[in-house]
Amino acid sequence: MTERTARPPALSLGVLSLELPAGERWWGGAVPDGGVMPFGDRPHHRDLAVNAGLLDDPTGGANQSAPLLLSNRGRYVWSDRPFAFTVTGGRLQVQGPDLVVGQGAEPTLAAAFRAASAAHFPPAGRAPARAMFTGPQYNTWIEMPFAPTQRKVLDYVRGMLDAGLPPGPVMIDDLWAQDYGSWQFDRSAFPDPTAMVAQLHDWGCPVLLWVVPFISPDSRAFRAVRPRGLLIRRPSGRIAIREWWNGFSAMLDLTNPAAVDWLCGELDALRDEHGIDGFKFDAGDLRDYRSDDVTLGGAEPVDLCQAWAELGQRYAYNEFRACWRSGGAPLAQRLHDKPATWDERGLGSLIPESIAQGLIGHPFSCPDMIGGGDLWGAEDEVDQELFVRYAQVAALHPMMQFSRAPHRVLDAEHLAIVRAAVALRERLLPDLLALVDHAARTGEPILRPLAWLDPDDPGPADQFLLGSDLLVAPVLQPASPHSVPTRGQTRSIRLPPGRWQAQWDGADRTVLAGPTRITVPVDLSTLPWFRRV
Repeated sequence: MTERTARPPALSLGVLSLELPAGERWWGGAVPDGGVMPFGDRPHHRDLAVNAGLLDDPTGGANQSAPLLLSNRGRYVWSDRPFAFTVTGGRLQVQGPDLVVGQGAEPTLAAAFRAASAAHFPPAGRAPARAMFTGPQYNTWIEMPFAPTQRKVLDYVRGMLDAGLPPGPVMIDDLWAQDYGSWQFDRSAFPDPTAMVAQLHDWGCPVLLWVVPFISPDSRAFRAVRPRGLLIRRPSGRIAIREWWNGFSAMLDLTNPAAVDWLCGELDALRDEHGIDGFKFDAGDLRDYRSDDVTLGGAEPVDLCQAWAELGQRYAYNEFRACWRSGGAPLAQRLHDKPATWDERGLGSLIPESIAQGLIGHPFSCPDMIGGGDLWGAEDEVDQELFVRYAQVAALHPMMQFSRAPHRVLDAEHLAIVRAAVALRERLLPDLLALVDHAARTGEPILRPLAWLDPDDPGPADQFLLGSDLLVAPVLQPASPHSVPTRGQTRSIRLPPGRWQAQWDGADRTVLAGPTRITVPVDLSTLPWFRRV
């Protein structure tokens, strides 16, 4: 095949201007904007085509995004290509190619989502592997960054199980292989990977390996694929060598079927030889590519990001942190790495960004690693109260993932509360798995904003619905700057339309009619949740 630089066919650019009636609000676009959704009450701008989040601003990237906006009055806006939008002065203005305005069967957010999904990103009819939901996931990243070994992995997982946590998928993170692109175990660190995988399987733990669409320059893999034209080039004809968070690498041209076949051949060999179950597909962000990169398919950055997600759909055990226009796909979507903070960058971002994931078509969401997956600062003294609240939020998400070992960083009291959150998740697995199946069939979010039931709910997104019958309102604020919460703390909770009954131990079980707002007492162990009756 011959490389070419042609861009996708020219599309009809347009400008759409919609007046916002009183009370109309919008969701969608980029997941990191979840904290300011819904749009409508204050100015907001986002250009989905811009490579935000370059190395000098790693938090600004679009991460997961889609050319979709949804209204609580049943309207939606869609394009097959990136667009820019601005909400200000009572108007939504969208600029982009071949814009589509649609209308749901009813004037609701749910109806807008259903109409958009059916027309533009219908569900695949399947979900990621069941075990990704049934047990907590265990990721080695924080405990052994850049230096996993066979012994460390086994000790890490055995420690989790001995601490009273149930079996679940194990993700062996960065640098299990010698070079990026040379996807074979580093035998100096993993002398018998087949035996390691067999042991983890005996403990009930499927195994995923971390991979990226990059290849280390001058590695054996680089020399093998370069003459075959499987790497992205610059307009000069030279191989594109790009800086990313862990060094400098060449990049596979995922618009080239031969490059996809080569990589999948490497991954399938790991499955066949060692029993590996699947892969954590990291990187592939929009920021990793440039509009003038030369590819076989004439791709824009969004196309390369989307191609990475399409490759991952071959594997039932998968995880993604960056996706473009991949709604309806059977992909596990984790939020980007979070710091161990209480604010809108850390704990406070989990619910609104998870809601945003679902509303752009990614129902199989995971709210980052418990305690925060941002490596830098991970060795600072752990805020045990914060760790507990992270675990409580994650326990009632579609997926939950540990990286820091709770038995290493928590005292007995806090560890017992984390185990209780996991036990609650296990009790509610029938509900969660029913929602997973429903999402696979319909594409509808598992984790939903209250506006799904109440179009006039004003937010903020500090609580969420699981389906339409479970309401979760985790505690997101510390009891005080200097003390562990024991008594005297309260949580304000909004109940949407319906009849709701509190379900946690010690709660008042009186059935309450919504919409209404209540205030409940909480302590460190309290995870407020309700069932619609």
